Amino acid sequence: MTFVLVGLLVLLALLGLPLFVALAGGSLLATYNAGLDPALLAVELNRLASSPYLAAIPLFTFAGVVLAAGGAPQRMIQLFNATVGWLPGGMAGVSIAACAFFTAFSGASGVTILALGGLMFPMLLHAGYKERFTLGLLTTSGSLGLLFAPSLAILLYGIVAGVSIDQMFLAGIAPGILLMVMLGLYAMYMGGKAAVPRHRFSLAVLRVAAREGIWDLLLPVGVLVGIFGGYVTISEASACTAIYVLLLEIVIHREIHLTKHLPDILRDTTILVGSILIILSVAMGLTNLLIDAQVPMKILGWMGTHVDSQLKFLLLLNAFLLIVGCMMDIFSAIVVVVPMILPIAESYGIHPVHLGIIFLANLEIGYSTPPVGINLFIASQRFGRPILSLFRAAIPFLVLMIGWLAMVTYIPFISLWWQP
Repeated sequence: MTFVLVGLLVLLALLGLPLFVALAGGSLLATYNAGLDPALLAVELNRLASSPYLAAIPLFTFAGVVLAAGGAPQRMIQLFNATVGWLPGGMAGVSIAACAFFTAFSGASGVTILALGGLMFPMLLHAGYKERFTLGLLTTSGSLGLLFAPSLAILLYGIVAGVSIDQMFLAGIAPGILLMVMLGLYAMYMGGKAAVPRHRFSLAVLRVAAREGIWDLLLPVGVLVGIFGGYVTISEASACTAIYVLLLEIVIHREIHLTKHLPDILRDTTILVGSILIILSVAMGLTNLLIDAQVPMKILGWMGTHVDSQLKFLLLLNAFLLIVGCMMDIFSAIVVVVPMILPIAESYGIHPVHLGIIFLANLEIGYSTPPVGINLFIASQRFGRPILSLFRAAIPFLVLMIGWLAMVTYIPFISLWWQP
C-alpha cells in the first residue's frame, strides 16, 4: 500500500501537483509508517524560525521586486551598453552583465528572462546577432547571478547547511565572474564572426547613462562593503537595501508611487517569499525524518564500498545534481537535497562552502536542461519558440558552462580563495 501511495504522489507531482503538497504528503506517510507523531515534522521548524538570517529573505526579495518595477533593468542596460557596448560582442556582453545583476537581486531566473528578454531580444537581433545565438544567450543567461550577493539561493543554502553566508558571498564572487568572462569571450567571438557592427564610444552618452544608473550600481557595492567591512550583519544589510531601493525608486527616479504601485509590489513579494517558506516548512520536516532514519549514513556506507576517492565522488555528485537541477526548482532542491549530501561530502573532505558553490553551479546549468529545465519553459513562453529549438540554441552555452563547472568543482581555490 505504501509503494502505491508513494507512486501516486510522484505521479501527481509530475502532473503538476504543487511540490509542497507532495512533500507534505510524503512526510505524513513516512511518519505513519514509522509509527511516529506527525507533530515531529514541526520540530525542525524551530531551527528555521530561530535562524538570524531568515529575515533577510523577504527583505532582499522585496528589494528585487521594487527594482524590477522601478525600471532598474532598463537603466542597467543603458549603462552597460554605454560602458562596453562598443567592444566586439558588446551588446551580448551587456545582456550577460544585466542578467547577472538582475538575477542576483530578483533571485529567480524566470523573472530575469521575462523582464530582460523582451528588452534584449529585439536589440540583439537589430544589432546583427543571429537569432539562434540570441535565444541561447538569453535562455542560459537567465540564471546568471545566482552566485552573487545577495542571491536568495546563497541565503537559503547558508540557512539550510548552517554555513556562514558571509563566506558564501565571498566564495561566489570568483566563480560568478569567471563564468561571465567565459560567456563574454564567446560572445565576442560570435559577434566578430557575424560581423556585428559596433557603435562608437561616447563619453556624453556614458555620462547620461551613469547619472541614471549609478545609484543602482552602487547597491551591490554597498551591500558587500557593509557586510565584509563589518558595519552591518546580513539581516541589517537586507533592511538597509530595502530602504535604499524604496528611496531610490520613489524619491530619486520617481518610478514608483506608494498608493499606486506598492500594494502590487508587496503582493508579488509575499507570493514569492511565501512559496519559499512553505517549501521550507514541509521539506525540512521530511529531510529531518530521513536523517533520523540514517539514510545519509546508509548512502555513505554504500559509497564507502564503491567510491574510493574524492574525484569519483565529485563526478557522481555533479551527475546527480545536474539531474536534480533539471527536475526541481532551486529552492526545493536546496532544502531537500543539501541535508542529505552535506555529511557525505564532508566525509570526503569537501569544504561545505565549496560544496555550496558546486551545488548552485549545477542547478544553474540544470535550469536550461531538459526535460523540465525552468529556463526553457519560461523562454519558450516569452519568445514563442519550441522548447527543443531553445535547447539546441543553448547547447554551445551549456558546453561552456559544463567546462566552467569542472573548473569550479576540481579547483577548490576558485571558491575558497578568501581562506588564509
